[in-house]
Amino acid sequence: MWKVTDFRCGWAALLLLATGVAGVANAAGARGLAEPGYRYYEIGNVDAPRPGPTEAAMLMMGGGDWVPEAFHWWLERAGNGRVVVLRASGGDELQKELYRDIGGVTAVQTLVFDSRKAADDQAVLRVVRGADAIFIAGGDQSRYIRFWKGTALNEALNAHVAAGKPIGGTSAGLAILGRYAYGALDGGSVNSQVALKDPMGSEVTMDSGFLAMPYLSSVVTDTHFAKRERLGRLIAFVARAAQEQGEGEIVGIGVDEDTALCVEADGSGRVYSLNDGYAWLVRPQQAVTRLDNGEPLEFHSIPVTGVGADSRLHMDGFTVDDAAFTAVATVVDGELELQPE
Repeated sequence: MWKVTDFRCGWAALLLLATGVAGVANAAGARGLAEPGYRYYEIGNVDAPRPGPTEAAMLMMGGGDWVPEAFHWWLERAGNGRVVVLRASGGDELQKELYRDIGGVTAVQTLVFDSRKAADDQAVLRVVRGADAIFIAGGDQSRYIRFWKGTALNEALNAHVAAGKPIGGTSAGLAILGRYAYGALDGGSVNSQVALKDPMGSEVTMDSGFLAMPYLSSVVTDTHFAKRERLGRLIAFVARAAQEQGEGEIVGIGVDEDTALCVEADGSGRVYSLNDGYAWLVRPQQAVTRLDNGEPLEFHSIPVTGVGADSRLHMDGFTVDDAAFTAVATVVDGELELQPE
């Protein structure tokens, strides 16, 4: 097994450099390469023919453990071809899990970014443009925004999706998929209590205009949802995005840990989970009552709908068939109340 730390420049390394990173792995092993601004890993046969055609699909994971059934669904829509994993921390552990434990791919390539410069690197762009599916790992979404937004990689990601190829993300990788995103740009991760007490404060760092995903043009996403009690902060994110962008309807979608929302090309979505988790749809029907600097949020009668394993979420109108639950959230003086319908 090759690792970045013990890679030595022999003929294989020179060939990797000459071919613009990709093209030298075999099905039995993995190789790594360190370059200025990024690290590169691969496993499998990156030159293998694609087994099948690709089709549009979104894998929206809430963090935690991977859900094999959801990944098999996603990889089928990638034609069981080549997957590229993008991240800004860690190493090749996800590609090993995907290739060896999930299976059903010809190869997996990983790019780990540690600078903005790497997002305009031609070798990096060749890897991304050759992907049948792209998966954005967890970590720190502020690094993705700072390293990728407005770069050639940003354009390549949008072009990948526009071409009808699958994309996915977990945790921080899901947080950036919506048109509006909580960027965690202050170096922290705001909790619901703080976000509701001062949704216009400096700790609620919202970003927009990064990625262009089908069905997410009016959506803010959130992750690790029930476990970290993030309904309150998602409501605050939705309120702030609506006010800042001057748009009437902003929708929030939260996904629980160990859970994935899988969205087909037609916008229909279903949930797969290891622990009966949900996707949470937050869709306000009226304007926010109070959203001022330094003031706690006031926001009334917000419908909250649970999307479970037997439900279907229709992203084209944000309706749910066979909802797992329905409730109404109200925020009074920064305090959240949730009542079942």
